[in-house]
Amino acid sequence: MPQPFVMPDFYVPYPARLNPHLETARVHTREWARETGMLEGSGVWEQADLDAHDYALLCSYTHPDCDAAALDLVTDWYTWVFFFDDHFLELFKRTQDRPGGKAHLDRLPLFMPADPAGGMPEPLNPVEAGLADLWRRTVPAMSEGWRTRFAEATEHLLYESLWELDNINDGRVSNPLEYIEMRRKVGGAPWSAGLVEYAAGAELPARVARSRPLRVLRDSFSDAVHLRNDLFSYQREVEDEGENSNGVLVLERFLGCTTQQAADAVNDLLTSRVQQFENTALTEVPRLAVERGLDTAECAAVAAYAKGLQDWQSGGHEWHLRSSRYMNEGLTTGGPLSGGAVGAGELGVRTFFGRPAAARLRTLTHVPHRHVGPSLLPEFDLPYPLTVSPHHEEARRRSLDWAEGFGLLDDLWDRPLAEGFDLALCSAGLDPDATLEELELSAEWLTWGTYGDDYYPFVFGRTRDLAGAREQTERFKACLPTDDPAAGAAHAGNPLERSLADLWARTAGPMVPESRARLRYALDVMLESWLWELHNQAQHRVPDPVDYIEMRRSTFGCELTMLMSRLRHTDALPAGLLRSGTVRALENAIMDYGALINDLFSYQKEVEVEGEVHNGVLVIQTFFGCAYPTAVEMVHDLMRGRLRQYEHLKGREVPLLLAEYGLDAEGRAVFAAYLRELEDWLAGILNWHRKVRRYGAGDVHAGSGTPLVGRGPSGLGTSAVRVGALIGSTRR
Repeated sequence: MPQPFVMPDFYVPYPARLNPHLETARVHTREWARETGMLEGSGVWEQADLDAHDYALLCSYTHPDCDAAALDLVTDWYTWVFFFDDHFLELFKRTQDRPGGKAHLDRLPLFMPADPAGGMPEPLNPVEAGLADLWRRTVPAMSEGWRTRFAEATEHLLYESLWELDNINDGRVSNPLEYIEMRRKVGGAPWSAGLVEYAAGAELPARVARSRPLRVLRDSFSDAVHLRNDLFSYQREVEDEGENSNGVLVLERFLGCTTQQAADAVNDLLTSRVQQFENTALTEVPRLAVERGLDTAECAAVAAYAKGLQDWQSGGHEWHLRSSRYMNEGLTTGGPLSGGAVGAGELGVRTFFGRPAAARLRTLTHVPHRHVGPSLLPEFDLPYPLTVSPHHEEARRRSLDWAEGFGLLDDLWDRPLAEGFDLALCSAGLDPDATLEELELSAEWLTWGTYGDDYYPFVFGRTRDLAGAREQTERFKACLPTDDPAAGAAHAGNPLERSLADLWARTAGPMVPESRARLRYALDVMLESWLWELHNQAQHRVPDPVDYIEMRRSTFGCELTMLMSRLRHTDALPAGLLRSGTVRALENAIMDYGALINDLFSYQKEVEVEGEVHNGVLVIQTFFGCAYPTAVEMVHDLMRGRLRQYEHLKGREVPLLLAEYGLDAEGRAVFAAYLRELEDWLAGILNWHRKVRRYGAGDVHAGSGTPLVGRGPSGLGTSAVRVGALIGSTRR
């Protein structure tokens, strides 16, 4: 069968190395697979299949430095996960048996107890037998924290197989944002990252294991692994198995392009994710170690983990070039082990010149403040009706009085400017059924968050004062005590801190501890996202597309504003339902649409006036090297894809979710009200952007041609004394 496209040049900056215990692992895993029933008689594999796939070779390339015992165990894990995938394909995907697949998956977590001494049921098939054995052999060497994280990753890998099955049943190809998000779970690379901790003897310190830098290392590693696999497996998955979950197919449909063009675009995204990994490892991880005060042993573990992920990337690529499982005819290997036509010298040329280098260069050479003209806006086809609270005008007056009383309208903003921003109108659309007091509080939160988002680049961004920004962020967090919310005022020194402490006491005070903790988390991620923006701004780096979209939810304050709606239903809906993948997917789709609305409207303000690098349209322009109008069209296509996904989830997955949790009529009505609030959120966001004086060409250039306008009012009164006072107020 002819190959559907010519493989692109891959960005593989590090040579693959081979573990010396390869042969012993081959012998061991062959016997282990036979003992657990995966070979003859399984109906899935014969020994010839296992030998041809050669998972021992995969693990010897991806874990080149571990000892023989660790390599044997890791190889068994990979043999099990690939067998699970093929077993699920044969028994449930090909037959489109969703109920049978769900029942099969529901039993598997029983073989991963938090306490291995707690016992397991009797295995009924090779998948269960293999998992039971692997869990017993692995977890004694790892902490309880690692067990929890690895069990979560394993369950995600297992359960998201239903997402693939549903897409096959529906003949549906996902949108790119959904695909990246879901592929991490079903593709299993976060699971692989957990095994890197085991094989490298580099368990992550619990206090940083879930931090942004280590999460981004894991996620960028995962995305690169999956996108590489999509290129090699396209022929088998799409042409042979009828699979819809493949990145090449996703971009082929989304871009309306040829298979070759889609393959090249997937490889560009793969390159971007590897380069994101490098940037995070070199610029964010060291800072994390200093800020969290990691000791020598903890720093060594983090470094070994990053190196282990790096080894996996290079080794996984080498294995794909050799395995009979994939499309690799005519390809040569690139490392010194292979003796292939592409040697280390040529590999270096491809790494530091050519297409990967050009892609990196584009992210670092954006010209700020270039003239772009008024923001181009598509015809938004949002189907949700707008309702505006009758308390809008009074909430605006009260929230402006509040901001003025705390000194937020004395320097960066003044009252006329804040009146033009009319953040109460946004609240009135987001939550049209709120009482006046609820609406006032919501408008004050939006005022604080928007002011803070303007304040950080104005005060810290222009001077690249990352240390000052971190110091201010920690003082903000000190104003958010979870044990006694009213005590935050004692830590407040400047207007932003005092106003935050006031909001925290009034909002968190009446909450139960669990809700208060969730609110604190939402604020933490928003504050940390402002530091992420400053970090990129200091490098003058246009973000990687995936990292941008995922952080944009926080920089736009989506988690914070949506949490208010979710907390309203906490008592009426099961906690597990609100934490489910379906609900998270619903919320992410809505968040991304809303955040990209802002990027479309704010393009001139941010790119031309402020010299910003954080705008989704600019990110798409930079990644694809395309013109502004083309990038606008592509962003709008992404938004429409997210909206279609939301409607698909609402019609396809929500009924299954409600049935799974056994919700009665009252519970279903509560969940329906929650969905309407998500839709109100979008309608309110769009209405606010259309009505306010913040993003129009006349607003961003009003009164001055300086880049400061748009971040602050015309007639800002920016004398040296007042700006000095503003900056000085952040330091006590």
